[in-house]
Amino acid sequence: MRFRAKIVDIGCLNHFTRVISTIAKLAKTCTLRLTVEKLYFILSDKVANGGVSMWCELNQGNVFDEYQMEGVAVESNEIYLELTPENLSRALKAAQNAKAVKIKLTNKQCPCLTVVMELPSLSSSSRIVTHDIPVGVIPRKLWNDFKEPTVPDFDVSIYLPVVKTMKSVVERMKNLSNSIVIEANQNGEMNLKIETDLVSVTTHFKELGNPPWESEDGSQGSARDRDSESMAEARIDIKRLLQLLAGQQVNPTKALCNIVSKRIVHFILLHEDVSLQYFIPALA
Repeated sequence: MRFRAKIVDIGCLNHFTRVISTIAKLAKTCTLRLTVEKLYFILSDKVANGGVSMWCELNQGNVFDEYQMEGVAVESNEIYLELTPENLSRALKAAQNAKAVKIKLTNKQCPCLTVVMELPSLSSSSRIVTHDIPVGVIPRKLWNDFKEPTVPDFDVSIYLPVVKTMKSVVERMKNLSNSIVIEANQNGEMNLKIETDLVSVTTHFKELGNPPWESEDGSQGSARDRDSESMAEARIDIKRLLQLLAGQQVNPTKALCNIVSKRIVHFILLHEDVSLQYFIPALA
């Protein structure tokens, strides 16, 4: 089992750092899945038990100048690691002026992701700084616990307003309640609502648009058949929502959410080569 990668391009390094910073704000620990083509960051708390889950993927070819990996076996050429993303985020932030950054899987009393930074110095020779980030190697028999989540059979799918705008609205609302109701319809309308014994506050968004979804037979479909004016809603933990909105270091070019009434809200954020899915279960 081997993994070794190198980043030279400063733009790619900054982009990768922003992705890892976003992951670090969403998960204390996560699973890093390495394949030949992609990197995946997975948080698989059981939604049925009230936990959030996350699935983020990016193409390694758009980040690394060199990339080599050999999995545990020929028939399963993948590596699964348990990782504290904040540790990797700190290491990468220290590398912002680096000439090159190497990341490799090592064994130093325990398995580690070793980040080696070549930093410029006043002398002719470069300074080399090394960070060893402990990781856990997840055995093959547990890999099925980290499968890509399926898109839920949603009632409404809608594009989100500008993430920064939505974040500022939710930040003000969090002082009023621990939960927030998201409701939307197939007519491009979304409402964010706070309802308590003392106060009721609603922010309305219109003309957001509804993404087309392709059905299994290849035809253009949408959410479940329902009146376009009819609202689907779910009450969710407001801190979970703010965590997602506030954690965005990579400004998504496209953001949408799918609502399964009174069950789950599924967010999808897309930015060039990165896609992030985030599932927040509804409160009872």
